[in-house]
Amino acid sequence: MNEMPFRRARSLGKVNVPAVTLAHGGGGRAMKDLIDDVFIVAFDSSFLAPLEDQARFDLAELAVYGDRLAFTTDSYVVDPLFFPGGDIGKLAVCGTVNDLAVGGAIPLYLSCAAIVEEGVSIDMLRRIARSMAETAKGAGVRIVTGDTKVVHKGACDKLFITTSGVGIIREDIRLGVDLAHPGDAVLVNGLFGDHGAAILEARGEMALETPIASDCAPLHDLIATLLAAAPGARCLRDATRGGVATVLNEIAEASDVGIEIDEEHLPVREEVRGFCEILGLDPLYLANEGKIVAVIPPEESEAALAAMRAHHLGERATIIGWITDGEPGRVVMRTVLGGQRIVDMLVGEQLPRIC
Repeated sequence: MNEMPFRRARSLGKVNVPAVTLAHGGGGRAMKDLIDDVFIVAFDSSFLAPLEDQARFDLAELAVYGDRLAFTTDSYVVDPLFFPGGDIGKLAVCGTVNDLAVGGAIPLYLSCAAIVEEGVSIDMLRRIARSMAETAKGAGVRIVTGDTKVVHKGACDKLFITTSGVGIIREDIRLGVDLAHPGDAVLVNGLFGDHGAAILEARGEMALETPIASDCAPLHDLIATLLAAAPGARCLRDATRGGVATVLNEIAEASDVGIEIDEEHLPVREEVRGFCEILGLDPLYLANEGKIVAVIPPEESEAALAAMRAHHLGERATIIGWITDGEPGRVVMRTVLGGQRIVDMLVGEQLPRIC
């Protein structure tokens, strides 16, 4: 996508204090210096550099990618800000890219709005902005507009980030949570629960002999590979808050179908399974930031599985169950003991502040 260069280069401001002050949110020179030093330098985009109030795009160029616009937004409040496998900046970019990609969209542009607590380290902000920039570059998207606010100490937990994303959907792609049919296969692209486990470990709430890293990753390329192998795919969802169980319930309810999964086929890391047993948690409800649930017609299920396994983000992909003509809206699991149990929608909050 071409970018319109701004007409005159301007000198960028520099922050000369170690921490954010209320003046950095006041709309004057201090705020401009913070935006320049932390965000403009890191994101390195000619869309951003003039500091206009919006990003502007050529509609004819957007139309080359497809016939529909996809738009999404999400907020990120993770604690701690840095965790094994990622940080709040990487999480924000990946989460928004994935929200676009599961709708079949090619992610193109992101916005970034940051609410910063007074007293936060400038160096920490620079580190997070660089992480966002690196993740966006790796995903082939541009951060093109944004906003910064500073609040009094104690009014937020260090840093909140809201990202919105724009993508384009090809004419031949039709995906929807209400399109599942009895007989369809239910696939996941690998081990789930790792993100929730990584956050717990980073908080010091558990100690593992083998540290677990978050699965935080942009999934657009994996999804493109999947759709090429299974063009009849019905539905894709990323299993974030509420985990795989919540996504399955949403699909069952929206499509008015039953879903049956097999406990023996659920890809869960042994360490995750073990600490869930100790803490009384269920890995089906743990958060993920790099896992999709895919509903695929039966005749394309093996091709879809092979395509995902050939991709580095889907090496542990598996078929975990099937869409059924059972009780509409109900998800059941065949247990390893030979019985069945209902897998209901998450009630309450199992793991707070994880995305």
